[in-house]
Amino acid sequence: MVDSILYQDDVFIVLEADQSEKIFTSLELLEKLKKILLTRQDDLPRDLKKLTLVDEQAELLKNNFCELDIGSDTYLQWYAIRLEK
Repeated sequence: MVDSILYQDDVFIVLEADQSEKIFTSLELLEKLKKILLTRQDDLPRDLKKLTLVDEQAELLKNNFCELDIGSDTYLQWYAIRLEK
C-alpha cells in the first residue's frame, strides 16, 4: 500500500532570477503568488482570467503549473519536494 505522504505537497523549492533557491511551505508559496497576481490582473494567462478571486488564481497556479512569467529577464518557478521518505 502506498503511503499518502508521497502525494502531499507541503514544501516547494522556489527559483527566481538572480536569487538563490529557497524552500517555501505551501502557504508561503500561495502568499508569494497572491502578491504577484495582485499586481498583474491585466496580464494573466488565459486559465487564470476565468477566475475572479486572487486566492483561487494562486491555488490554481500552485497546483497545476510550475512557473509564472513575471517580466523580461525574470521568472518564478516552483517544484514540490519531499523532505523525508
